[in-house]
Amino acid sequence: MNTMNNGTPATAANLGSSTPDLVRIFDTTLRDGEQSPGATLNADEKLEIAEQLARLGVDIIEAGFPASSPGDRSAVQQVAISVGRAKRTDKHDRPAEPPGIAAMARASRADIDDAWLGVRDAKYPRIHIVLATSDIHLEYKLRKTRAEVLEMARKSVTYARSLCGDIEFSPEDATRSDPEFMAQVLEAAVEAGATTLNIPDTVGYSLPEEYGGLIGFVRQRFAQADGVIVSAHCHNDLGLATANTLAGIANGGRQIEVTINGIGERAGNACLAETVMALRTRKSVFNLETNISTREICRTSKLVSSFTGMLVQPNKAIVGANAFAHEAGIHQDGVLKHRRTYEIMDAAEVGGGETRLVLGRHSGRNALRATLEKLGYQIAGEQLDHAFKRFKELADAQKGVSDAQLHRICAELSLSTGVPQEARLAAKSAQV
Repeated sequence: MNTMNNGTPATAANLGSSTPDLVRIFDTTLRDGEQSPGATLNADEKLEIAEQLARLGVDIIEAGFPASSPGDRSAVQQVAISVGRAKRTDKHDRPAEPPGIAAMARASRADIDDAWLGVRDAKYPRIHIVLATSDIHLEYKLRKTRAEVLEMARKSVTYARSLCGDIEFSPEDATRSDPEFMAQVLEAAVEAGATTLNIPDTVGYSLPEEYGGLIGFVRQRFAQADGVIVSAHCHNDLGLATANTLAGIANGGRQIEVTINGIGERAGNACLAETVMALRTRKSVFNLETNISTREICRTSKLVSSFTGMLVQPNKAIVGANAFAHEAGIHQDGVLKHRRTYEIMDAAEVGGGETRLVLGRHSGRNALRATLEKLGYQIAGEQLDHAFKRFKELADAQKGVSDAQLHRICAELSLSTGVPQEARLAAKSAQV
């Protein structure tokens, strides 16, 4: 078992533990995210995504569910060896430790053995045990009594702790569980050696106030337990995964379980980009930090979208094609005068390039002028009036106006001074 210089087991949980205002990012794209229908990844794709997640700066990568198949166990092993031992740089370009590598297991020896085989070669391995605590799961899925589940939690964590120094425990369907019974199960897990208590809103049932209250309840219950971190894991069935996750953080959660693009079972999980950028943009409210290199966000989003085949909707916060695009004339005019009028963050902050002015029927004269200037035309007064009239005619007749069409409009007005030759050629060939 790896140890730190002070003899404490070296775990993903105590990486950066000297920073009290740190929220750890546990990325489960390769496990919960891959459970999205049709999003199965092969071993090479998992490895490439894991490498990018390490560059992104996530603290723990949940690499898979090894008991689900030999192929998944092999993929987790590759991630543990290749990514879980590789040095990296942090968001300030300083040398940093590799991420923790986690694998999920049910509360059984066979699952735990498979999980350990998957992650044991990582520098910071973690076994993540999941055991349902809601009465509906106990009756219809597990077919166990509360007493039996309590004993399963104790035995499974004890066994896992004999193999691995870092154990996370999740009472599945926590938000529909009896809080007192769930707390008894968590106490058994902590006594057996679990140091991360993850509270899953497995079916996306909770409201932010409720979920925040539940995290606060668990946090208070284990306030005296040395080294225990409370984690938030939220699903998006009611569209509240990010809101619930932030409520969990506000009530003392110091790890969040998220996925790239919010993919996951059914309607998905809390989105890494949304939660991280909410903490960053509203730092005056939360006063918390993450280790995420935000300029890697869009690159990671595109990679995951490409490999899973799950397209990102244009209006997706942070990473959608329209996240930093403006068409309405009032907005475009405001952004041209001062970007902060209609943008609360920089596109470059998340690796998204720059603000885009999309010319369409709602666009105004100032946006047209600015776009034409970018294309090489200096235009004002009567010439701008004529160009704007022609532009509006086109915009009313179609969904948007292309650069080639703008070149054509300017060619019609004999505005060719200062325009590169390739632009003039484009104007000649463009069909309006």
